[in-house]
Amino acid sequence: MAFPSKKEEEGGLNSFYNNKTTIIQEARVFNDSPISPRKCRSLLTRIVYLLYIGETFTTQEATTLFFGTTKLFQHKDSALRQVVYLAIKELAVTAEDIIMVTSSIMKDMQPNSEVIYRPNAIRALCRIIDPSMAQTFERFFKAAIVDRNPSISSAALLSAYHLYPLAKDVVKRWVNEAQEAVNAKTSSSFFGTSSGSSYLGFGGTAQLSGPQTIQSSSYIAQYHALGLLYLIRQQDRMAVTKMIQQLGGGKSGAGTTLKNPMALCMLIRYAAKVMEEDPNVQKQMLDLLESWLRHKSDMVNFEAARAICEVKNPSQSQLSKAISVLQLFLSSPKSVLKFAATRTLAALALTHPAGVATCNVDLENLIADPNRSVATYAITTLLKTGNEASVDRLIKQITGFMAEISDEFRVIIVDAIRSLCLKFPTKHASMLTFLSGILRDEGGYDFKRAVVEAMFDMIKFITECKEQALSYLCEFIEDCEFTKLSVRILHLLGMEGPKSPQPAKYIRFIYNRVVLENATVRAAAVASLGKFGVNASDSSLRRSVTVLLNRCLDDVDDEVRDRATLYLKTFDEKPLADVYVKEESIFSLAALESKLVAYVKDPLAAALPFDVSAIPKISRLQAAQEAARPSTLDIIGAPISKKTPDAPPPPTAAEKQSAYAQQLAQVPEFGSYGPVLSSSASPAQLTESETEYQVTCVKHIFKERVVFQFNISNTLPDTLLEQVSVVMQPQSGEEVLEEDFIIPMQSLSSSTSPGIVYVSFTRVSPEAYSLASFQCTLKFISKELDPTTGEPEEEGYEDEYQLEEVELNAGDYIVPSYANFGADWDRLRTGPSATETFALSAMESLKAACDSIVEVLNMEALGGTEAPTSTSVHTLQLSGLVTGGGGKVLTRCRMTYSQDQGVTLELSVRAESREACDLVLAAVGG
Repeated sequence: MAFPSKKEEEGGLNSFYNNKTTIIQEARVFNDSPISPRKCRSLLTRIVYLLYIGETFTTQEATTLFFGTTKLFQHKDSALRQVVYLAIKELAVTAEDIIMVTSSIMKDMQPNSEVIYRPNAIRALCRIIDPSMAQTFERFFKAAIVDRNPSISSAALLSAYHLYPLAKDVVKRWVNEAQEAVNAKTSSSFFGTSSGSSYLGFGGTAQLSGPQTIQSSSYIAQYHALGLLYLIRQQDRMAVTKMIQQLGGGKSGAGTTLKNPMALCMLIRYAAKVMEEDPNVQKQMLDLLESWLRHKSDMVNFEAARAICEVKNPSQSQLSKAISVLQLFLSSPKSVLKFAATRTLAALALTHPAGVATCNVDLENLIADPNRSVATYAITTLLKTGNEASVDRLIKQITGFMAEISDEFRVIIVDAIRSLCLKFPTKHASMLTFLSGILRDEGGYDFKRAVVEAMFDMIKFITECKEQALSYLCEFIEDCEFTKLSVRILHLLGMEGPKSPQPAKYIRFIYNRVVLENATVRAAAVASLGKFGVNASDSSLRRSVTVLLNRCLDDVDDEVRDRATLYLKTFDEKPLADVYVKEESIFSLAALESKLVAYVKDPLAAALPFDVSAIPKISRLQAAQEAARPSTLDIIGAPISKKTPDAPPPPTAAEKQSAYAQQLAQVPEFGSYGPVLSSSASPAQLTESETEYQVTCVKHIFKERVVFQFNISNTLPDTLLEQVSVVMQPQSGEEVLEEDFIIPMQSLSSSTSPGIVYVSFTRVSPEAYSLASFQCTLKFISKELDPTTGEPEEEGYEDEYQLEEVELNAGDYIVPSYANFGADWDRLRTGPSATETFALSAMESLKAACDSIVEVLNMEALGGTEAPTSTSVHTLQLSGLVTGGGGKVLTRCRMTYSQDQGVTLELSVRAESREACDLVLAAVGG
């Protein structure tokens, strides 16, 4: 007897049963007399299911279903009534004239109505009413928030939370009621019904869909009330800080009014956010967090411990107490506690390995844990905290369960091994054997890429293992199913293979790719063979490569044929080989395009040859990434937003330069300024991210002018700004710039934000690199908008807003540019140079010093950005072009670190001009 598979079932009866057309036809059951509660519940469930899986109803269909559903309001079946509320909530998004059911919903919101209906009615009313009507129902919501029944209170609080973005002024008036809900001392057990309520959970929101009978004495209303209070006060940091201190119950935490563990966890997260934004309150917040380590709820204990571990500079005693709490969780019978503790310790081990090492015994016991996720984080933490003697034993234990875990956790382990390679280079043999073994296992692209990247790092930093690692990679590409990885490995073989003692042994693996692979891999293999021929010291090897490339001239793909022809030509002409094969950098195409457009449009420049030396260079890898982007960008200069996982990659510096040049060319006042020499790599933030006016600044350098571009956003929806300008006042004694004019904005509303204000200055001495700082004030006329018509009032009032200082520094005159550091450093040894030593006592690590130097100088980091924590000596190499004819400048930063003195920097500069050399020294010295 054959049973239909699940897939066949879904494609047959189930597909018809949940078909939109079928459901609309069956909606006639709403008109039956008498009504069948069972049939109606079933149909409503199918409607909600379709909406849940992404099915859409047209406006007419949704309206028909919506009003058909409302006919069931008078039925006495309580389960049916609950599903009705859930359905109309979801259909209200698309349906029309939904406001007509307000009176029916209001009947169930009355205090004398049944408790089982009131929460559902409140949540439905939130979706039904127009935001402008919120004030009409204000007294109902206020009364519901302070209701003794927690289900009613929670429903009102959640509705207020969702109404807040649409009716802020109304919901803000409910703050006293929300505060009363937070301070509730009692919580009664009750039987209620939750239908589609949103709970603000750990990771965001969780939707409880469908009728659910719940019994609660968990003070859940406190959790919802706290979320609403924070939403109302989040723009006022002082108010948030005060709320945390009041609800936290003081230093001991014993006096807290919060009884719900989720509410306390949320309060802890707010405290951590306040600490991050305002270091002045760190001590008070840390004392609160420490008190919550002794709470009776495991959830609160863990959240407090994690918050302490994520603080930038916790004291040793506080950190040890947090680690002790996490260590207790390691021996818990609950897998979720073990997983949370090991994951937190794994992250903490990156910055405080010595503190986490006290948990190593407990972590070793978890290597054999049945939950392989827990075992993965345990072994990862041990790899970060273990010593050199334990490496072999740990790797042997890892090998046993690598096949039992998912790719996601295998990548975590590989990344830990990658860090361990650099920490204990003498153990490279066992680690390389381990990596080569798992490279043969089944796995997806992300896992294989992580292993290959780890091998690349070993080749780069551990010379002794280069030959063996290249051999393992050659074996891998024989069966590699990922084109991207094959291309990357072939490129590496072309770079490192010719330098090996026996380069001929790699030729067979490379040529096999020409015979067996797709066109993309064949082209990469031809390029790799070409590098062997150009860099070969043995003439017989070059002849062999020539024979192989001649065979590639008959390839069916034109890219493969063209590459073979190019490399055969370079074998005979050394100058071509130096430019097209050995040169590791090329011109930035975006910058080249921008300069060429400016050159063609400038009538005075037509008589002069095009200056190619002013165009920055980038590495070939960066060029490949840049080629995948559009040549121009629509950059308005809005305040920087946080990158989301699905967001496109940010534009390169060269792309920004090109886009800014096009933007400035459209301003008539700048028509006589000539081409823009450089623009800021990223806008400088002049206001806090949560303020009502958000302002960023971009600096544009011309030959004789400096233009400051202020990108201004108005976040107040009920306010219009007119005659918006920025007044820049130079610091006393600085006369290097003279103001020309200001280009203001006539009006700025929240819907037209952001807008741009330009301020132009003339450089008093164009041949010098002027440095200055300015006090900036945003000035405007503020007008209120009529909420009904949207028209501004006739008369406003003048107002101003103080901004952060704007500095014109050395980095604004430098454009990042790629270079072959070793060759160019030797070439510039006879040019202007200087070496000075600086004490960077404020720097807490070599990594922080590297980041700060790159930011100040705005130069291309060519090497040494890794800044390993295992050493106290480090070298950073930088390259750039100085605008206005300053030419190439190279910088070598040798750093040493000690806990007592911080970072000591020896800065060596070589440049093509004395002005460029002095500019770099002044930037660091200032």
